[in-house]
Amino acid sequence: MALVQLFRAGGVVMVPLLLFSVAAIALTVERSIFWLRINRQQRSVVKGLLQRYRCDPPAVFAELRQHLHLPIARIFLEALELDGASPSQFRLALEGATQAELPLLKRFGTVFQTIIAVAPLLGLLGTILGLIRSFASIQLGAAGMNATAVTGGISEALVSTAAGMVVAIFTLLAANLFRGLYKRQVALLQEYGSQLEILYEWHYRATQGGEAAFPSPAEVSYARMG
Repeated sequence: MALVQLFRAGGVVMVPLLLFSVAAIALTVERSIFWLRINRQQRSVVKGLLQRYRCDPPAVFAELRQHLHLPIARIFLEALELDGASPSQFRLALEGATQAELPLLKRFGTVFQTIIAVAPLLGLLGTILGLIRSFASIQLGAAGMNATAVTGGISEALVSTAAGMVVAIFTLLAANLFRGLYKRQVALLQEYGSQLEILYEWHYRATQGGEAAFPSPAEVSYARMG
């Protein structure tokens, strides 16, 4: 059966299901490009930024502005632009900037969940409408019945149910993938954010006449573990 015939056989609920499928595919492509761009560049960029900040803090601002397409670069830049902040104030600024970026990272999550919940219900509605159509075509006590109308109603019931399940399953797989990437990104933001906090505190102490040198990468790792 051709796609056009399947669409017609599914009945009226195929129209919103088609819209849901198009929206799910478009948003999946958009989110895939978004996460692919982040995962390909972020780790190497952040490691270079932390190394640059450890050696030359003022020079890191220009590099951060070159990578504003990365959420972590925007977070670091917003926190570091708080000039003269104490380590506790810097931590608050870093946490606030991180919280501001989270909605962007889980963007369209509500749309995915809506499609996952509504698509099967639309398929069930199509099933009910198809069965109603089939039963309405059966005339008890009559010499015969309209076989075409009965089979058409059953076809509408089955096709709409299958279409609703397909749309929901595809969207669920995509949503779970993006949810996993979101959780991984949050963990990385916490990891790199804590490293920047340690380096900022060393820099702050040095400017206040305390510590005279920045920590080595091994010292940063030891301080984070402690």
